[in-house]
Amino acid sequence: MASQSTPSAAHFRLEVFAGLWEGEEHVAASAWTKEGKASASLSGEALFGGFFVEQSYRQMRDGEVSFEARNIFGFDGSDQSYKLYQFDSVGFAPPSPASGAWNGNELVLMKASPRGRQRTVFTFENEDCYRMGVSFSPAGSDTWQEVVSGTYRRASLTSSNLS
Repeated sequence: MASQSTPSAAHFRLEVFAGLWEGEEHVAASAWTKEGKASASLSGEALFGGFFVEQSYRQMRDGEVSFEARNIFGFDGSDQSYKLYQFDSVGFAPPSPASGAWNGNELVLMKASPRGRQRTVFTFENEDCYRMGVSFSPAGSDTWQEVVSGTYRRASLTSSNLS
């Protein structure tokens, strides 16, 4: 049996996503949904001694669950980039993870699929507050469209409704 590796500081940097979070979002109109406001609950935990962080995401609109996702964040030492695999209630299987880097307090991740390109930006105001913005550029286009943006704050252990 191989000896267990130790996560690096780059891996541990992702633990900023651990814990319970609540947020308010603006959802842009798209082929999948109408424009409007939403609320979100997120729950994240470090996995395998800190190599990965798994995050459960639930979006609510008009009192009902409108979107759910499981995000797996990691750091790939072979290309020195951060990775994000997302599995969601829309049902598209990710052909590859989003990939990117930290620039100060901002993590920018990009991914491409046959449908187009997606850019996700996480900007941390402090350890208890971050903003997220997702934009999309359809295949064959250089125009970026907002998908969703939100501000998220750490929640108390008793306030999350995420299972």
